[in-house]
Amino acid sequence: MRSSWQTISIPSSPLAVFLIYYSCACLCLLAELGSAAVTRHYTFNVELKNVTRLCHTRALITVNGKYPGPRLLAREGDRVLVKVVNHTPTNVTIHWHGVRQLNSGWADGPAYITQCPIQMNQTYTYNFTIIGQRGTLLWHAHISWLRSTLHGPIIILPKRNDSYPHKKPYKEVPIILGEWFNVDPEAVIAQALQTGGGPNVSDAYTINGFPGPLYNCSSPKDTYRLKVKPGKTYLLRFINAALNDELFFSIANHSLTVVAGDAVYVKPFKTDILHLTPGQTTNVLLDTKPYLPNATFLMTARPYFTGLGTFDNSTTAGVLQYEDLADPRLSKNGTQLPQIKPTLPAINATGFVSNFTRKFRSLASAKFPAKVPQRVGKRFFFTVGLGSSPCPVNGTCQGPNGTKFEAGVNNISFVLPSVAILQAHFFRQSNGIYTTDFPAQPLNPFNYTGTPPNNTFISFGTRTVILPFNTSVELVMQGTSILGAESHPLHLHGYNFYVVGLGSGNFNSSKDPATFNLIDPMERNTIGVPAGGWVAIRFLADNPGVWFMHCHLDVHTSWGLRMAWIVLDGPQPSQKLPPPPADLPQC
Repeated sequence: MRSSWQTISIPSSPLAVFLIYYSCACLCLLAELGSAAVTRHYTFNVELKNVTRLCHTRALITVNGKYPGPRLLAREGDRVLVKVVNHTPTNVTIHWHGVRQLNSGWADGPAYITQCPIQMNQTYTYNFTIIGQRGTLLWHAHISWLRSTLHGPIIILPKRNDSYPHKKPYKEVPIILGEWFNVDPEAVIAQALQTGGGPNVSDAYTINGFPGPLYNCSSPKDTYRLKVKPGKTYLLRFINAALNDELFFSIANHSLTVVAGDAVYVKPFKTDILHLTPGQTTNVLLDTKPYLPNATFLMTARPYFTGLGTFDNSTTAGVLQYEDLADPRLSKNGTQLPQIKPTLPAINATGFVSNFTRKFRSLASAKFPAKVPQRVGKRFFFTVGLGSSPCPVNGTCQGPNGTKFEAGVNNISFVLPSVAILQAHFFRQSNGIYTTDFPAQPLNPFNYTGTPPNNTFISFGTRTVILPFNTSVELVMQGTSILGAESHPLHLHGYNFYVVGLGSGNFNSSKDPATFNLIDPMERNTIGVPAGGWVAIRFLADNPGVWFMHCHLDVHTSWGLRMAWIVLDGPQPSQKLPPPPADLPQC
């Protein structure tokens, strides 16, 4: 931050000096009380930790030995410094998923996009400020499949003088949905990329790191218990940190009120069932029973799946436990309590997912307006989906019809470079690292959700889109039926966007824009492109830097369903990307 300094004359009398000092001290105190913004320091030691679940012990890569990792707590307006120290032989980066990173693109974290990885015995301090956000986000590793265990919650509280636009909760609890592998996930994806086939699926889903009682070889310690008091309101901060699965969630005999998504307040609505794609967060209010119930209640989660191949068709469970019961299995008079299990939608309940997604609307109040771009400077139409590539000569591949699985945007599979794109962009050294010719629409249009063309081979490249500063962007993302229609949760780094439209089938550019919601659409950082459908988003390119956009199903990202936007500097000093920090890791 630049400061303007002006020379002034200081009176020499003691009284005058005291009055100036006292006035300055009062002004500084008032400024501090008004802003209430502070600098928060964290140290993340990336280290190995033995963890046992389902009779399997693995050395997990963790932060500070915790699985899931520690919570990062801040208030809106706070500056956050996180010193990451890598004590493992594995290269690491950390991404602060959903943080806007205004003028702090060097702290975003995706490997080979904004930084080179942090190598063994190296450190890097991520430096960013929380601006205009409040609610729940997550942090996670952003290299290969390390985020399977390297993840945790980001809790953003309102400013000290602000309050929630909903009922004040008695207590707040993060609920992290994840996946457990009995083997190393890094070995799983390495094998899949080598064979060209689909990866082995996880062995269990988890709630706050615990698979629950419905799995074989699950011990009593493998179940998460949410302990509550009767007649209280709890704010549950849901995070889907699973690698490869969208998830349904429900609590038996309890309804939930959704109040925020992706750190943005929404018009509250009630539901018995939640749906979250990987990377999405949802804040809900849980009102407990006003009396001590004569039952225990399971909390369960299982996948939403529309694609092809195998998937983990299992259910994780936790227990909602009323604290006044000394033994959660017994009533006060010692009788056995019944255990009630919720009912979740069918595995492929696309209709439920579509209806649930449409319920999210921005609060759009005077204090929290929906700043939807009303005019569009540039329009883009991207297809997203799976494909394949030929098997190497004399090779044996386990993909469709002996090919290799690939994935892409506009049929282009993004290849990670060996040098971080942001660094190459800042120092104007793009030659041989990336190109700026990513197409604004598919090069070979076809019936995207109908019968696919005969040639579904993917092309490869490190191709980006250039956006002038303050360009208003409309992007339609169209799912394809190549190798099967599948839902794709797309995450855009460095930005929130407004979900202005959603539909099934092929997007109709002459009819569908008339249905766009430009009044109170949901503001998100991750949105599911519907299976066999499309989604339209708008955002203002007001944050200079290089910003990754990718599917948050990690297997699809590994196959290349990713691309990058380069947003140019604006004319003002505050609209320019600052130089890289001195400790930025080198490749």
